[in-house]
Parts: sequence; structure tokens; C-alpha cells
Amino acid sequence: MSSGRLQVKIKRVCARKRSQDFLKTHLTPARKIGGGVGSPKCPPNRRTGTIMADNPAAEYCSDSEDLFGDYDSILEDSSLLAKLDDAEENERRRAASEQNFTALQPPKDAVRKQSHEDSFTSSILDELRNEPFQALPSSQLQFQEQIQEQAKRCRLQDEDKTSTPLQSAKRTAEVRPKPNMEGETRRDSRARRSVADQLKKTMLENAAAPPGMSRTAVLKEAVVSEEISVAMQAMETISAEMPDLGPFFGLPSRVKELMYKLRGIQKLYDWQETCLNLDCIQQRKNLIYSLPTSGGKTLVAEILILRELLCRKKDCLFILPYISLVQEKVRGLASFGLELDFMVEEYAGSKGKFPPVKRRNHTSLYVATIEKAHSLVNSLIETGKLDHLGLVVVDELHMLGDGSRGAVIEMTLAKVQYMSKTTQIIGMSATLGNIKDLQTFLGAENYTNDFRPVQLKEFVKLNNTICEVDPKEESGFRFSRLLNFKYSSAMQKIDPDHIIAMVTEIIPTHSCLVFCPTKKNCENVAGMICRYLKNEFLQHREAEKTVLLRELRDSGNGLMCPVLRRTVPYGVAYHHSGLTSEERKLVEEAYSNGVLCLLTCTSTLAAGINLPARRVILRSPYVATDFLKRSQYKQMVGRAGRAGIDTVGESILILQEKDRKMAKALVCAPMENCYSNLMQDDGKGILSLILSLIGLNIATSLQQIQDFLRGTLLFAQQQQLCVDRSLQDVVQQCVHTLKEKVLITITETDSPVLQITKLGRATYKGSVDLTYCDVLYKDLCKGLEGLLLNSYLHLVYLVTPYDLIAQCKPDWMIYFRQFTLLSAAEQKMSAVIGVPESFVARKAAGQTVKKSVNLPVVNRMYLALVLLCLLKETNVWSVADRFQLSRGFVQMLLSSASAFCSCVLHFTEELEELWPFNALLQELTRRLSYCVKLELIPLMEVAGVTEVRAKQLFNAGYKTPTHLANADPAALCRTIENLYKKQAKLMVASAKMLVNEKAAALQEEVDELLTLPKDLPQI
Repeated sequence: MSSGRLQVKIKRVCARKRSQDFLKTHLTPARKIGGGVGSPKCPPNRRTGTIMADNPAAEYCSDSEDLFGDYDSILEDSSLLAKLDDAEENERRRAASEQNFTALQPPKDAVRKQSHEDSFTSSILDELRNEPFQALPSSQLQFQEQIQEQAKRCRLQDEDKTSTPLQSAKRTAEVRPKPNMEGETRRDSRARRSVADQLKKTMLENAAAPPGMSRTAVLKEAVVSEEISVAMQAMETISAEMPDLGPFFGLPSRVKELMYKLRGIQKLYDWQETCLNLDCIQQRKNLIYSLPTSGGKTLVAEILILRELLCRKKDCLFILPYISLVQEKVRGLASFGLELDFMVEEYAGSKGKFPPVKRRNHTSLYVATIEKAHSLVNSLIETGKLDHLGLVVVDELHMLGDGSRGAVIEMTLAKVQYMSKTTQIIGMSATLGNIKDLQTFLGAENYTNDFRPVQLKEFVKLNNTICEVDPKEESGFRFSRLLNFKYSSAMQKIDPDHIIAMVTEIIPTHSCLVFCPTKKNCENVAGMICRYLKNEFLQHREAEKTVLLRELRDSGNGLMCPVLRRTVPYGVAYHHSGLTSEERKLVEEAYSNGVLCLLTCTSTLAAGINLPARRVILRSPYVATDFLKRSQYKQMVGRAGRAGIDTVGESILILQEKDRKMAKALVCAPMENCYSNLMQDDGKGILSLILSLIGLNIATSLQQIQDFLRGTLLFAQQQQLCVDRSLQDVVQQCVHTLKEKVLITITETDSPVLQITKLGRATYKGSVDLTYCDVLYKDLCKGLEGLLLNSYLHLVYLVTPYDLIAQCKPDWMIYFRQFTLLSAAEQKMSAVIGVPESFVARKAAGQTVKKSVNLPVVNRMYLALVLLCLLKETNVWSVADRFQLSRGFVQMLLSSASAFCSCVLHFTEELEELWPFNALLQELTRRLSYCVKLELIPLMEVAGVTEVRAKQLFNAGYKTPTHLANADPAALCRTIENLYKKQAKLMVASAKMLVNEKAAALQEEVDELLTLPKDLPQI
């Protein structure tokens, strides 16, 4: 498969053989036509015909290929071509004898004549001129006249020259330097092809409508002309570097090679091919497609993204629900970006530029979280570049019904639809009960399939009995088997649900996931299982488990979770939000590689990274104290069955007798409905939406807001959601609320005009929650009065997230101990914001505090002390231990603070009075994003590089992304301990993408500086 050539076959049908109904183009990629795999390719040194005369570097057909089959032309006269070949052969012999003759002369005379090509051609034409051309179409008669005219000019130019080859060569040598033999060979080759090239050129140029032709001939050439025109238009839409449009679902054949090389994918599933060939996809209409978990939905989206990037040269936005998924996708697509010359940009946490960097020579794929995608779309609308966005892909589209995050998805997609009629929206969703509402909202078609690469069998366990789920049965379950496992009385007390019996049927040969209702239960179940596993489990992949234990210890700077220390040797671990990001990555990689055979986990794993298993066990039908939803259940059991490894996947839901009726409804009921969340939390979503509409000048009146809302999911569901009051009343109430908060103003005229205030603009551009925008502004203004600059504490306090304050319950002794470690300036600053030392001391001593104190400020200060320690020590383990917090909470606090710091930075950029914060918060955002020593930050910018890995790379001499981008993956594996080759390749690819992205941004800046302004005054 060639990545550098476009093979296009133009199917010709004789005009005499087709009716008016078939007078249309048959332009089909060569590989899609029968036998296309073996179709000849143009050698790289062949010249192209007139079709690509404007771009000689790209070749689309062989010179020997008959482009005009079934067309009455001289190409059907084999005798003419034979004469042409004979004439060329005679001339080659004459040229060879001439070369032998001139070779006897001194070197300075051994140079080809400048007019060699012309004289060579004309000598052949002299022979052709003597042959009769009878009954030729007018296009060839015109060609003959051109040939004769050219030959005449050549003779006139040579009249004053002698016919002696020696004199001619000497005269040419005085004009130009001696060329090398390679150049002569190329000119000989061009000369030998010049007649054939000219013949085809003239035929193509005159195929449109030559004069003096019969009606039949006109019809023939009109059809040919139409097909050539369509072919040229198709070719012009592709760059010369990627001319191979068509072989792989409209993509260059290079993409198919990369799919196999990087993903091991040789063939798509039938449903994927069907989906990619849907009419709505070909016509670029919006589409929602729904399949079970692990059905291969993402691959279809990636192919559509690549088609948009490479063929239509438009940017794309890929929206994913979690930061970890964004980072994984950026790593996975970086190699494609390098090979196919497009940018992969991460918009998650504190990463991402608004507006995005302007790129003239590259398209960009923005991989973003839900919140960052909304900010990105806002910035594109504001700069008038939303039309550059050709495709928006939303993973987990059913999250439209998921609280405040669902409201953000709805706002984003509604804006895209309203402001750009050319941007296509593709949604991947779980099966929903009211999918038609989503279709109405997006104006989309729906494709649904129940395909799974591995068959799933669902079971429930009641006491010692395993029953298969069967909706046809009255009870909903059909008896399958009894558990055959001998339990001692002690084991029966510890494991009444027989989890050990069910997992030991599978592990260690196969993998198993056990979903637990709480984080603590995950750890307890993992420990319980290992207590009764045999010693043979310790010997299974023992060396690799030893390496994993060492890596886990290194990630904690010598500290390690005691539960993992006990369970990992048995191939068992737990997975929940209490792990640090590095621990989570190590556990996930070890499970994917088979080093770990069992994970006890919470429901968040099902919604995150794809970690399939042969058997999935649901410890309970509850998440915390809430009964499972149908969508949650399907997401968990969908992890059962590993494509390419297992032939079947099993899920077992453990039930108590009291939950039997609810469980029947859970496993047999239809999917839940998805509803708009713009009205949830006292209309917080619709308030934010209206504020941004006014700020972006999308709407400046109540009527325009009403018009916009017609394109929302809320409007499609207003009969269910707007029962108490109409949508119009809701809008008026929201506008009134925004005015009260001084976020907008209303001009009192006959037709009131809505305008945004500076505070309102800062709020929507910083993506600040409307609940906290006025508090944030007051805190920042107050902070300017006595900003402490010799410590990070004051800045850290100002960017500590407000929404985490409620989760903070200070340990007053620890609070007082940490407070006494502060400098005098820091303690003074603390007192100014409302947390005096006396208050903390009294609380630590257990005394009653009479003076009223703002407790949210006190709690926020406590979280700020945690963040300050992190910046100083950069060790999550030691900080978590010092404050007696879970390391997962400390990690979550850090990541939330870095994201909020980025929001505050954009907030202050819109308010002149807060200008001092601009430079200060930029550096703080970087520090909070990575929380490592300064010298490691550049390496941490590379997707997939953890702190432990950054230290290893730095110590090995790879100190910057540039070092890493130019590294050999094999050498990295030898240098860096416990680094797999696949990981090394992904790491190098990510580093190259990062370096290319930064270099392109600098080049764009240079180009912009050197470009002549369009509005330059003319004197």
C-alpha cells in the first residue's frame, strides 16, 4: 500500500452504450474497484500528464494507461502507436551514434545541444508527418497542426547553424557549463517521453468541446470532459503529500498501514464498515451511534476524525469525560499525528490555550475534557474561527443527563450548531430509552447495533446458586449451576458471598474484576482474597510483580501502601480514587499486561479507562448507599470479555434475598431516559448559558435568546421539564438574576439591549461558577491590598477551589502545628484574611471561641496549607501523612487547584484592576499542574511521563522534551529501568508531538510578524 500516490481509475463508458440516466461520474478509488490491489502505480520518476500540470510533484496515473477507453481516438489505432514507437526507436539509435561520435572530441565539447529535446522531437515528427492521418477527430487534427508548427519553428531556429554535431556541441558548451551525466540521463528520459506526454496533454486539453464535430462526437467528449473535471476537482481537494484518497474509507492508504502498525488492526468489524458507509456520514450529517461497551465505537470516531483532518483539512474536537482518558487518547494519537502531519493538542486540567494557536500549515485535533471543550468553543466563536472546526466528536453522549457536566455538554453542542452550519457532530452513546430526544436536539440520525466482539453471559448469585439472566422467565432468572467450593466455618464467616470461590475459578489464568460499593470495601476485599489464596499464586510471574512493587515504592519516594504491599505478590490490587495518579497508572499497566490478574474496584473504573476481564463480579447492587442504575450496571458488566483473547465474557451480580425484586428490574428493565440538566441546581446551567450568549454577542435581546434556546435539548423536552413555568418565563427570570449580580446591563429602550459587564465577561471567559464569581472578585481585590510575595501561601489561598471547602474537616492539632511553622509574614497574612493564630490555638486546645469567625475561610486556609506543603515537598505521600488525609484526596485537591488556578488566570486577564495577577498566576499554574522540582517540569509536559519516569530520564541525560523527541526507543529501554518498548515508543512520539507543536507555534508567530498588514495605510 503506497502512502504517497493517489490511484484513481476513471471508469469510461462509451456514449453509444449508456443512456442519459448514466451520464454521470464514476470516480472510484483504485483499491475499491475489483482488482484494485494490484493496480499499477506510477514510478516516482515518471512525469505527470496535464491533469496535474499545476503540481508536477503529484502523479495520479501511469503514462502507459489508456485514459480514454471506449472513446474514438487515435489510441485505439494500434498501428499509429506502433509507428510512434518505431520513430522513437530510430531517433534513439541516431542519438546513440551521435553520442559515440561526439565522445571522440575533447571533454569541453562533449556537451549535449541546448535544443536537443526540440530537435529530437522534431526529427520524430518529420517521420510522423509523412504518415497519413485519415478521418481523425478534430482534437487530433489540431494536435497534428501543433506538431507541424513546432517542427517548423525548430527548423527556422537552426537555419543559421551548421548541421555538424561537433560544431553544435561546441557552440552549446560556450553558452552553459557542462552538466553531469545524471542530468543528461534525466533529460534523455524526458525527451524520449515528450511526444507521448504532448500527445496526452493535447488530447486532454481539447476534450472539452472541439469545433466541427458531430452531435455524437460532442456527446462523447462532453462525457469525458465531465469525468475529467470531476477527477481534477477531487484531486485538487487533497494536498500533494496525501493524494491517496479512497482506499481506506476515503482515507489515504497510509492510514490503513498505520492502523495495523500501531494498533494491530487489519480488518474492521462489519458494523463499523456499515456505519462508516452510512449515507448520513457521506453527506456529513450529524449522527448518534449506540453500541454496548467494548463494541469498538471509538475506532469509528477516530477514522472520521482522520478523514476530516486529512481530506477536508479541517480541525476536529474530541470530547472525553475524564482527564485520564484525554491523556491516554493524546498519547495514542500522537504517533498518527507525526506520521500524517497534524497536531494533537491536549485540553485538560490546566492545559490548553485560548484561543488556540493559529496554524496555517497544519490541522489540529483538540482532545478535551467537557469543561475545556466548552471554553475552546467559546474562544473559537469569539475569534470568528468556529468554521475552521469541521467535526466535533462526543464520547459518552448520554452524560448529557449527568448533572452540571451534562449541562456543559448541552451548551457546547448548542453553540456549535447555532453558529456553524458546516460543523458535523458525531455522538457515541450508550443505548437510551429516549434517543429520539437527542436526535431532535442534534438534528441527527441514529445507528444502533447490539454487536459485541465477545459474547456476554449475565448471571446473578443467590446463596449457593448461580442463575442466568433471562427476561423471558417469569422470575427473570434461569437456574445455571451450584457453586462447588468447600468452605470452612471460618471462611464462611469471612466470605459469606463466596467471592473467593468465584475468583479462583478464573485467576490466575484469566483476569477478573470485582466491583465494590465503597473505596474501603475495595481494599478489604482485596486483602480477604489474598488471605486464602494458595502459594502457587506467588510464583505466577513473580519477577514482574517484584518489579511492580519496586516501581510502586519509587512512586511514593520509598513509601508504599501496606495493602498493595500484601496483595500485589498474589497478583491482586485495588483501584479507586484513593490511589495517586502514578499508582493508578502502574496498576492499570500491570493489569493490562497480565502481571495482575484481579482488581477490586469502584464503579469509576467502568466509566474510565478500558480494562476488560474474563469475569466481572458485582459485589453488591449498590454504589455507596444508592441502588445501581441500569446504565451503571451495563457499563460494569460490559467490561466482561476481552476481544481477541476470550471467546466469552461472564458477569455475576451477588444478590441478597431482599434485593431480588429490584435486581430483576435492574437487569431486565429498559434503559433510562436522558434529560437536560440546564434547569438543575436552581437553573445554574441556563444562567451560565445566557451569560455567555450575551458575552459572545450571539444574543443581545430576549427574543434572540429564545431563538437560540430552540436548538437545545431543554427545548425538545420542555413539556416534561418546564411544568411550573414556561421557558420564556425562565429566560426572563435568568436575565433579571444576571442583572442583579452586575454581570449584565439592560438598556431601557423600546427594545431593550442586553450587554455584558467586565465582571460578566471575566466570569464566562474564566469558566468561573456563577455561585462564586462575586466572592472571587472580592477576594482578589482584597488580596491586592496586601499581597504577600515572599511566599506562595497568599496566591495558593486565592486559587484554592471553593467547591472543596465543604469536604474539609480540619484536625485542629495538625492545623495549629502547621500554623506555627509559618513565617511571621505568613501568619500576618493569615490574620488579615480572617484566620488569626489565637482562633486556631483555642480550637486546638478544645476551648470555646466566642468571637465569630468565617468557617469557610478557615477551612479554605487549611486546604491552602496542604497545597503549600505540596509545593515545598512535592511528595503526596508525606503530605497526606502529615495532614492525616488520604493520598487520593490530596491528589484530587492538587489537580482541582491547578485547574481552578487556570480559570482564575483567565478571569484576571479580563479585569484591568487585577493585572498584577497575570504573570504571578501563570507560573503558579505550572507549579501546581506538575508539583515536581523545577528541573523536571519540562519532561512532565510530555503526555504519559510520570514523576518517577521524569527522574529516571533526567538522571539518564534526557533533560528536555527535545532530548526525548530525538531518543531511540530501543536505547531508552536499555537505559531506563522497567521501561517497555511500547511505552518508550509512545513516550518518544508524545515528545515529538510536543516539540512540533511548540515549534509550529513559534513559526506561526514569526510568519505573523513578517506578514504585510492588510490594513496598511496607502500614501
